[in-house]
Amino acid sequence: MIVSCAITGSIHTPSMSPYLPVTPAQIAASAIEAAEAGAAIVHLHARDPQSGRPTQDPAIYRQFLPVIANGCDAVINVTTGGSPVLSLEQRLEPARVFEPEIASLNMGSMNFGMYEMLGRFKSFDHAWERPYLEGSDDLVFRNTFRDIEQILRQCGASGTRFEIECYDIGHLYTAAHFLDRGLLHGPLFIQSAFGIRGGIGTHPEDVQMMKRTADRLFGEDYVWSVLSTGRTQMPVATLAMASGGNVRVGLEDSLWDGPGQLATSNAQQVRRMRTIIEALSCDVATPAEAREMLRLKGRAATRI
Repeated sequence: MIVSCAITGSIHTPSMSPYLPVTPAQIAASAIEAAEAGAAIVHLHARDPQSGRPTQDPAIYRQFLPVIANGCDAVINVTTGGSPVLSLEQRLEPARVFEPEIASLNMGSMNFGMYEMLGRFKSFDHAWERPYLEGSDDLVFRNTFRDIEQILRQCGASGTRFEIECYDIGHLYTAAHFLDRGLLHGPLFIQSAFGIRGGIGTHPEDVQMMKRTADRLFGEDYVWSVLSTGRTQMPVATLAMASGGNVRVGLEDSLWDGPGQLATSNAQQVRRMRTIIEALSCDVATPAEAREMLRLKGRAATRI
């Protein structure tokens, strides 16, 4: 089973936990620790060290990507999302500059509501965070068909493959559309995302429906993984893993380690997931095994 770890928060998690890595040094250390705990892939966003805002500035990425590459063998996965308030050109810049083995890619535009977090969190580290959450009832993350095509053409030209993030059933059909057009190539790495207000829910039937649909559309030519947000992270990951899937955990998707208990690191969540996987007599994939499963080009072919 491939375990991937979403190291630092983007639009999902404003700085509502003291354990969320923000500076380049913190991000690098957290990624290496997660890899040592068993993560074969580390999924990375960047933040401005002063304001805490999500940023896609390659200069910030350059401060932690080489450190991670020198410190572990994990597959480095760079986002093309980052923030809905950034332009497509800004969002694409790190993947264009560093040509990573994998880049994440959302399969559509969607409402992205995080305003319900205000019921739990009352204090924030940065002035922008509360109004950002308050305004998320009017927030759309944009990725049109044209946007997706541009990302596929520009990043795919260097051999970068994609973590295809599917927040609803229609996103699977969009992936199938680009597969038919020859802009995506198997095996697809389908990351089914559950629990975002605006996307599919977290009921076991939702999880199985995503898998059944992907099975029908892609047959044997895809690798299925799941992520779920908040308190449903571990239950949904366990359900999917027991159904033959792979899993993504990390502080981007959930700040929690248990009811009312903040996770103290990304590695803590990886270790918890690894314990579940091994208790069910399954194996955790190494980075080399993940590269083979996903047919990645290898670290040497990147510009990290």
